[in-house]
Amino acid sequence: MNSETEIILDKTDLHILRLMQDNARISNADLARELGMAPSGILERVKKLEQKNVIQQYTTRINPIALQQKLLAFIFMKGGDGPGSPETTQLLAKIPEVQEVHSVAGDDCYLVKIRTYDSASLMQLIRTHITKIPNIISTRTTIVLETVKEQQQLVIPEK
Repeated sequence: MNSETEIILDKTDLHILRLMQDNARISNADLARELGMAPSGILERVKKLEQKNVIQQYTTRINPIALQQKLLAFIFMKGGDGPGSPETTQLLAKIPEVQEVHSVAGDDCYLVKIRTYDSASLMQLIRTHITKIPNIISTRTTIVLETVKEQQQLVIPEK
């Protein structure tokens, strides 16, 4: 995900991305109609955006409450191997409840986003998974009381 290769996108690509980000289920025909292009041209552009790894995934966003995953926590971790250790980041990323793993600058090495059912399940996860990772020296957990905004959408320029 940290590709330094510059990807050039034109106005049409950006428009396609804007429409698809708003509705990943938008049909090729609807994209073509919205952009005033032939469906075959749209299909070709979308495939190129996928091949360039601009469009990385199509996903369904599920309300965590529907799955009883009511607790959201962020855990700052200090690692003995320093930030960005491939071994540590891979072990953290393998934990199913972990939604995000970030190598960070500052006093800590990692910031991890976790969703669980409740504080007991969070404690169990820390005991059975996180403390078993060899290079984790310390953790600081912040439990979210209320989420005002949470999104994956990016700001797409008009160009």
